[in-house]
Amino acid sequence: MFIPGMRRAAVGLTALAVAAFGAVATSPEQADARPKPVDVTLLALNDFHGNLEPPSGSSGTIAGQTAGGVEFLATHLAELRAAAKKKNTITVAAGDLIGASPLLSAAFHDEPTIEALSMAGLDYASVGNHEFDEGAAELLRIQNGGCHPVDGCADGTPYRGAGFKYLSANAFKTATGQPLMAPYAIHKVQGVKVGFIGMTLEGTPQIVSQQGVAGLTFADEADTANRYARELRRKGVETIVVLLHEGGTQAATGGINDCVGMTGPIVDITNRMDPSIDVVVSGHTHQAYNCDINGKLVTSASSFGRLVTDIDLKIDRRSGDVLSASANNVVVTRDVAKDPKQTALIDRYKTVLGPVADRQVGETTTAITKTQETLFGTTLGESPLGNLIADAQLAATDDEQNAVAAFMNPGGVRADLNAGPVTYEEAFTVQPFANNLVTLDLTGAQLYCVLEQQFVTGRTLYPSATVGYVVDPNGTTGTVADPCAGTRVVRGSLTLGGTTVDTAATYRVTVNNFLAGGGDGFSALTGGTNLVTGQIDLDAFVDYLTAQSPVSAPTLDRIRTTAEVPAA
Repeated sequence: MFIPGMRRAAVGLTALAVAAFGAVATSPEQADARPKPVDVTLLALNDFHGNLEPPSGSSGTIAGQTAGGVEFLATHLAELRAAAKKKNTITVAAGDLIGASPLLSAAFHDEPTIEALSMAGLDYASVGNHEFDEGAAELLRIQNGGCHPVDGCADGTPYRGAGFKYLSANAFKTATGQPLMAPYAIHKVQGVKVGFIGMTLEGTPQIVSQQGVAGLTFADEADTANRYARELRRKGVETIVVLLHEGGTQAATGGINDCVGMTGPIVDITNRMDPSIDVVVSGHTHQAYNCDINGKLVTSASSFGRLVTDIDLKIDRRSGDVLSASANNVVVTRDVAKDPKQTALIDRYKTVLGPVADRQVGETTTAITKTQETLFGTTLGESPLGNLIADAQLAATDDEQNAVAAFMNPGGVRADLNAGPVTYEEAFTVQPFANNLVTLDLTGAQLYCVLEQQFVTGRTLYPSATVGYVVDPNGTTGTVADPCAGTRVVRGSLTLGGTTVDTAATYRVTVNNFLAGGGDGFSALTGGTNLVTGQIDLDAFVDYLTAQSPVSAPTLDRIRTTAEVPAA
């Protein structure tokens, strides 16, 4: 165990150190004879999402600085290694390195990102939910190498696989009960063993398409960590680090190295972890924090390669126990030299990608952001870009499938649109999942149930301009088992095209195939009938941008509250 509360502070011998060393030395000779602790540096990142080039807009800033880009990330990692003892530095990641990536990486099934991070010196990474976007077989190919079974080696060179090791402790093959990939790794530093357990959130099947997790079962995060911590200790490992793709959120007043009012799944998971676990490198929520939770150091480096967490461990040379642990989230600034090898990699893939990325597909009059408005104190409101995408999806299916409404999931909107010309690459970065549009029949009663389920899942469906309804902040929230029991949506307030919805009537509604399959917890949508699959969502978005340019940000008036629309 490490000494809690440490943040780059010098540590004297404590009761913990006395227990490890025996009696405290009483003379300089005795002190000199005691073996010095082993210093180990962990450099950690998470949620890179294929952002090889510096992200733009709000996604490219953190702590008041522009940040990110693998050319700069590689340089910062090299500098941090040089500042520590290079041979004592281990570079790790907590999932979602790939998936939901910009076009430069996604067009090649994220092989460029794996090559770039391998070249940057990554050693171990947990899988995240997005590592399963293309299924288990594709994840194994990403680890082991080989050309894509459909697209081949698109850049004309063999894909050699990851130069680092993916760890997946809690994703099991349903048929055999065996882990899909190695659950942990043991790394020796100057004779001391450091164990790394890697895993993703147990709820991965609810946020990944069903094809992506077919044949897999996901286990509880804390139970899995404790199981493999025991196994590691039987192998003589006392320093244990969990790389977990699940996280939390601190209060808005907290900085990148703070832990103010921490909430979220990571708190409960860490509290249930065995005391033998020393450090939890977390992710998924795209937040930055640096916490002591239940005597464990818990960190997260935000997202998109904008931060690196520099973690210092002092390990007892005799017992292998962690004597102290401290961390510092370091901004990946763009004022350092670009790594020339990373630049060459980016240039090579941009050349292969060709002019398609730069093709202008539309224009915006102002920046259109994915930021959600605040609805009765929480960010459960609409989003300008989310609404625009819903409008595009309705336009693609109104005449074709007689759709009268469309809804977009917030997790599918990945980046802002800047003001001015919009390229295909920018549109792709906004919607990189290649989901198909699905139009289905829902009764008015089912529609109300879908909207009530928003308050159970904590996720807002962005509505097309044809949709309007009123939310009562004092209404009751349904349950996972019965979301329809909620009363947050005022009955009689839901309109489609200005006409009040009849609970007994049937309406054609468009969503993407992820939502149609119950994704993000919207199980009520699986009750739809007469499903018709349409075009790719990105194609619908591009067509809309082209046809409607110049496009402006939609007004946020589709979801209103009882404070705005008092009850009759």
